[in-house]
Formats: sequence, C-alpha cells, structure tokens
Amino acid sequence: MKIFLNIIYWTLIVTALIQFVPVDRSNKPVKQEENFVYLLNTPPAVRQILKKACYDCHSNETVYPDYAFVAPISWSVKNHVNEGREHLNLSVWGRYNPDLKKSMLENSVHSVKEYAMPLPAYITRHPEANLTKAERVLLTNYFEEILKSGAY
Repeated sequence: MKIFLNIIYWTLIVTALIQFVPVDRSNKPVKQEENFVYLLNTPPAVRQILKKACYDCHSNETVYPDYAFVAPISWSVKNHVNEGREHLNLSVWGRYNPDLKKSMLENSVHSVKEYAMPLPAYITRHPEANLTKAERVLLTNYFEEILKSGAY
C-alpha cells in the first residue's frame, strides 16, 4: 500500500510541475494577400467548411480549446498543429511554389475523399468538423476544379 501511495504522490507532483513547461500557442499574423481563401476567392460554402474542419491545424488561425492548456495534452495538441501546418498552411498559401501547391491540393483531395482528414481524434473533440458526404464532395470538387484550371 505504501508503494502505491508513493506512486500516486509522485505522479501528482510531476503532473503539477509539468504545468510550468511553456507551450507557444501564439499564431503568426495572417496576411490576406497570402491566405488561400482570399487569393482564390473561395466561395462562402467552401470557406465555411475549411474554417470548421481544417483551419485549427492547417492555418495560422488556430483556436486552442481549453484542454490545450493542460500538460501533457497541450504538448500533443501543439505537436499536431505544428505537423498540420508543416503539411499545409492555408494562411501562407501565396508563399508556396506552384508544384508544392499542386501536390498539396492533390493530397488534400485524397485525404478528404478517404476520410483521413479531419483526423478522427480531432472529430471526437470537435463534432462540427465531422464533414458530411456532401461537404466532402463540395470540398474535393473545389480542389479538383482548382487543379484542372491550374490557377493555384
């Protein structure tokens, strides 16, 4: 019993101490002239889908939920956001070269069609991000239209 209480005691101490490890949750400023939705004059319906399902991880407009302020969960959330921005950051779309834009659009089409995005773990905490089949079709059609036109 003493060992069990010792484990509980030290677990609580470590949990309290890790709360002081800083996590940078700041967002870089967003310039309209680089932002995907403004550069491509994205229709409002598609813009709404992007905002509710993609922007928290794939833009510099992340809205961190309350649970993202508690370590070690905050570390995981920040890691997911960093990875998402690494793969595609809609806030800096204008900085990407055409080949990278094409690749990102193709990957986005595949991910949305295959239900790989938004991540299932994200959907459990953000049910509004669970896209309907119609929303997925609208989003993939929009990306495919951009790809066909070459105006990315």
